[in-house]
Amino acid sequence: MESKQKTTGYYVTKIVTYAFLIVLAVIMLIPFAWMISSSLKLEKDVFAFPIQWIPTDPQWSNYSEIWQKVPLVTGFLNSTKLTIFVTILQILTSSFAAYAFAKLEFKGRNTVFMLYVMTISIPWQVYMVPQYIMMTRFHLTDSHLGLILMHTFTATGVFLMRQFYMGIPTELLEAARIDGLNEYGIYARIMLPLSKAAIATLCITSFTFEWNDFMGPLIYLSSANKKTLQIMLRMFNTQYSSNYALIMAAATVALIPVLVLFAFLQQYFVEGVATSGIKG
Repeated sequence: MESKQKTTGYYVTKIVTYAFLIVLAVIMLIPFAWMISSSLKLEKDVFAFPIQWIPTDPQWSNYSEIWQKVPLVTGFLNSTKLTIFVTILQILTSSFAAYAFAKLEFKGRNTVFMLYVMTISIPWQVYMVPQYIMMTRFHLTDSHLGLILMHTFTATGVFLMRQFYMGIPTELLEAARIDGLNEYGIYARIMLPLSKAAIATLCITSFTFEWNDFMGPLIYLSSANKKTLQIMLRMFNTQYSSNYALIMAAATVALIPVLVLFAFLQQYFVEGVATSGIKG
């Protein structure tokens, strides 16, 4: 009888928990639903009350019109270029550093790791000015190369990958060394294939941050042909601040690459967050 009560209580708790999470998810999705709905309306219908979630006459022309108002194609290509380069470089640098911090023995390893991870707590605004001065002296302002170099290294990525690597048995690496595999071979043939979940997690977080980055390109890029999509959206918002239908259409288009990436990697993302958080 007691066991049956425990089972019933367990299922009730699960049902209540999932119901709460579903309600919370719906609440969080409402702004996105409104954005998509507004992107298919006439400007005068965007703020109509009550809200018409499914437009009776969808204005698909909004999505073709936005490309003619400002050079969104240029911003799209620039954002794609920066995001792909930075994401790949962050994965390489973070996985290399994480392998050293997790599996190689050297003097001061833990101290260096802690000092490096502590940089996460320093706001970007603190070193924004000296960083800009340094990039100016290197003649890297108003260039994509400057932004790529500044974002190549990430302490968050190193921490994430290192936590995952800690869960890989050291005996496996020792066996590979006995078989004659060097450290680069171990990294490429063992560590990377076993860390797909952590790599996918880092890929999503790096891609999302770089794709949505606004302040960096705003400060460092001045040439119109080098501006990113987020800057173009700001220009669009400034020029057509009264036409929210077009603004929502542009915002929807900017969101698509992140959604597509997450759709492909979401199963690895969930696994990577869970495993990286419990390994130490």
